[in-house]
Amino acid sequence: MNGVVEALHIYDEHKSLVLSHTYTSRPLSATHLLPLYLEHPEPRPNLIYLPNTNPPTLVFSLTHANLLFLLTTSSEIEPLLVLEFLHRIVDSFEEFLGAPLLAHKIESNYDVAAQLLTEMCDAGTVNTTEPNALRDLVEVEGFMEKLLGNFSLPNLPTKSGFGVNNPTNSPSLLAQTTPALPWRRANVRHTSNELYADVVETLSVTMAPSGRPLAAFANGTIAFTSKVSGVPDIAVTLTGPSGKHNLNSLIELPVFHPCVRLARWREQPGLLSFIPPDGRFILAGYEVDLLPFTDAKLSKSSSSLKLPVNLEIKTGLGSSGSDFEVRLHINPVFGAVPSFGSRGGGGAGRGFGGQHTGTPASPALQDLVVTVPLPADVRNLSEIRPSKGDANYNPGDRAMEWSIPNKDLSTGTSYFGLRCTVVGQLAEEDVESDPTGFGFNATGKDYSYDEPYQSSTPEKAKSTEATSDEKDAKRMAQNKALMPSSAAVSFTVKGWLASGIKVESIVIDTRKSRGLGENVKPYKGVKYLTVSKGGVEIRC
Repeated sequence: MNGVVEALHIYDEHKSLVLSHTYTSRPLSATHLLPLYLEHPEPRPNLIYLPNTNPPTLVFSLTHANLLFLLTTSSEIEPLLVLEFLHRIVDSFEEFLGAPLLAHKIESNYDVAAQLLTEMCDAGTVNTTEPNALRDLVEVEGFMEKLLGNFSLPNLPTKSGFGVNNPTNSPSLLAQTTPALPWRRANVRHTSNELYADVVETLSVTMAPSGRPLAAFANGTIAFTSKVSGVPDIAVTLTGPSGKHNLNSLIELPVFHPCVRLARWREQPGLLSFIPPDGRFILAGYEVDLLPFTDAKLSKSSSSLKLPVNLEIKTGLGSSGSDFEVRLHINPVFGAVPSFGSRGGGGAGRGFGGQHTGTPASPALQDLVVTVPLPADVRNLSEIRPSKGDANYNPGDRAMEWSIPNKDLSTGTSYFGLRCTVVGQLAEEDVESDPTGFGFNATGKDYSYDEPYQSSTPEKAKSTEATSDEKDAKRMAQNKALMPSSAAVSFTVKGWLASGIKVESIVIDTRKSRGLGENVKPYKGVKYLTVSKGGVEIRC
């Protein structure tokens, strides 16, 4: 597959064209492409084939910040390459134009956007996509240059210290000073040298009604921030719950930034050796299966899988079976303090020792929200009784949402409860018994005077009791169909990771580094964060 990218079109939330850039060939115009794309019903896939166009066209799409990116090609090409290229375009636009990425930012900085698209893809072939390298290739006007852009003033001072007409700013000479590392820009200088690592894990857990975990995964991302002068050579060492020896079997599907030396990782799993880009970037990603941590010989329960929150839901409660109850148990979460230096606690929540809230020594549970999806036949919730927090039901979303504020979580309470009463659709007999709709005969009883005065017989009393029992049984069956089948909990935990992975050390090799003084000791810090956006789900 040696296909090329032919064109890129960007539309705003009103489907108006913001930017159109043609790389090669004669692709479909933005005006003709959009209706063909919108013909496909939602949810639209990221790759759509248009066989009726001339020539037949592949359309790759990406939606970001209410902007629609459509990329076209008429030849066979690797789909993952194109989708990754679209994500790199978004990252570069946010880097140069600012986040969040809005339509008016692209329109007002069209010169920068055009330079980025040209440098990132040359005649349809993906070229330079690293933000650090693009910094040396894309010219961004400063305030004074925009103000005096129409005047040809020699030796106008700029932020870089060179004049506007200075020949050292020419692309030919810039290319000579560009380093061999495509992900790091040249001549990096910082007054304060800092190294930060942020490890974020997203939980995805499914529990059986008994509390037994059916599936449990943690998807981790290591975001690294390097603000060090020169060209530093850094080594980050990771460790697992039981040390480094089984880290290779613990981490599954690892992915790395191009700066990571893969040979060093294969020789010594857990060692990330690299020369970083300047600024913040994604160093690595991984997946961890949490179920092997549980003892297979014992019954797998929610207590054996260490989670900060255990969820339990009971249905069919009450005399008519119309109530359900959600029980939330908060488990204490503790983690080991990292083994390397304490420099004042590493700031607010940085994991370098100390007893600050949100550190491994004192994890902080926040943003706790329980979502209970309800069947379509549920008309309303007549009663919602939470022990703490706020709960509301949105009929449009067909879900009840219960949020507990952080101040209630910080008090040390270990149990929270919520009880709700469901109301279903009106039964046919209820509608027929009250044709006026004013509730005069809502009980279904007949108050006419046709009954004889002495007509109370045991047979009739028994039949009335039997009819009442049948109605209760029918009502119980109807309410059973209105009960929720699952519940999901969202939360964040600062200072704790479900996989138990830790950053053991961050070391700069001064012998291999260039441009860094021997007496410079960068400030280092680590943060840990676990996120569950409805990822912990229990079934009823």
